[in-house]
Amino acid sequence: MRVGVAGLGRMGAAMAARLAEIGYQVSGWNRSADKAKPLAAAGVTIVETPAALAAGTDTIITSLTDAAAIDAVYGGRDGLLSMPVDGRLFIEMSTVPPATEIALAQKVRAKGAAFVECPVGGTIGPARTGKLIGLMGAEEPDAVRARPLLEQLCRRLEHAGPVGAGSVMKLAINMPLMIYWQALGETLALCRDVNIDPARLMDLFADTSGGPNVLKVRGGPIADMLKGGSGGTATFDIDSCRKDLRVMLAEGQARGIAMPLVEHTLACFDEASRAGWGARDAGAHSVYWAGRSKQ
Repeated sequence: MRVGVAGLGRMGAAMAARLAEIGYQVSGWNRSADKAKPLAAAGVTIVETPAALAAGTDTIITSLTDAAAIDAVYGGRDGLLSMPVDGRLFIEMSTVPPATEIALAQKVRAKGAAFVECPVGGTIGPARTGKLIGLMGAEEPDAVRARPLLEQLCRRLEHAGPVGAGSVMKLAINMPLMIYWQALGETLALCRDVNIDPARLMDLFADTSGGPNVLKVRGGPIADMLKGGSGGTATFDIDSCRKDLRVMLAEGQARGIAMPLVEHTLACFDEASRAGWGARDAGAHSVYWAGRSKQ
């Protein structure tokens, strides 16, 4: 199968490399061409425009920043839909409002192509090893068509319902995690005068009833940051969290749902970004909050 990936950021690049490694013929496009060049060594053919990507592939995956990027990549002069795409399958994997996916599905189907949304839970490591959690929104025949490919990227693939349902579920699974990073920061601030080694502290928190799965993976890097280290490469940064939190809050407002925790958490992440932490890993937000000046 010829697969195209548009949007070769952290997640898009990891998925493209994964598919190339297991034998798919993969092409890729990215707005910043320099960022795409390392993928050539992984067997990914880099093309110059989204239209060229669509022309040379049967299935196109998109992993983009936001609704504006989706509009540009699909609808631009050399966009994915600027050429005949009859019979192709588009799999849209960005974290955007449900309404964005629903509107896009209508445009894709009007061009004679199939459309599946499948935002994912997980970061670069799971993407690279095929262990993401996929949240599909699609009509059943399209979901069946997309499943064999998505199962190469996801350890668990849930068909949540029609297009839009996958986006709702992505916001739902991300929300407790974003709030947790703020809760952990406040927790660390509370006990920062207790003389317990950070690694031991993270191990303790991970072993309690309030410890989420993420601490088993990110506890070590957070402990390293608490001791003055870098914590390693960011897998999902604070500014990306802010973008997702804004989407959650807007979706809640559109549905008449009060989300005071999301609103407060966004304000706290905004503060961390203003303090220069925006490009750091999401777990660093807890470290920022633990070390900020007392109010």
